[in-house]
Amino acid sequence: MVTHGQKTFNGVALLSKLRFDETKSGLAGDDEDAHARFLEGVVTLKRGVMRIACLYLPNGNPVGTEKYPYKLKWMSRLLEYSKERLKTEEPLILAGDFNVIPHARDVHNPAAWTEDALFKAETRESFQSLLGLGLTDALRAVTDEPGLYTFWDYQAGAWQKNQGLRIDHLLLSPQASDRLANVGIDSYVRGWEKPSDHVPVWADLDLEAA
Repeated sequence: MVTHGQKTFNGVALLSKLRFDETKSGLAGDDEDAHARFLEGVVTLKRGVMRIACLYLPNGNPVGTEKYPYKLKWMSRLLEYSKERLKTEEPLILAGDFNVIPHARDVHNPAAWTEDALFKAETRESFQSLLGLGLTDALRAVTDEPGLYTFWDYQAGAWQKNQGLRIDHLLLSPQASDRLANVGIDSYVRGWEKPSDHVPVWADLDLEAA
């Protein structure tokens, strides 16, 4: 297990049964950005390697503050990182809390979120730019079903009413998506006692594939 965090603030981690060949924290593109939001690791498989990056993308709210430009700049840096990594043609997974609602079907009552940093047009366009590189949204590779959420607020009975958001994603490079066998959301975890407001998103990949 490797971690990269800040006390009472941001943090990301990777846990693997396989030994990491290398790990690196921090997203390139801004030497002054000290936020613990990005951690990548490489493991050797029976056939080749796989790179996994855990990320915690900035929330960006309130939109009228410096937080939203920081979010968009961070997404731009992630786009450049992804461009370079995809050139290697290795299996790559970008996993974590993207703080992005990609489409109207990914949020209860989309009209209420149009000016929120998670759903603003610029945010969604930046996310689509990642997909435009050739990355695959793992969940949407298997289903277009609406109402599939990964986050429910603690207020106003959001969980009980299924008034949620899908903001946690697994994005796969072509070499990783070719190995995708199944994907899902463990939404039942939200019903546990004192749960997180997020739930796990998971994917099964065929690690034996060429």
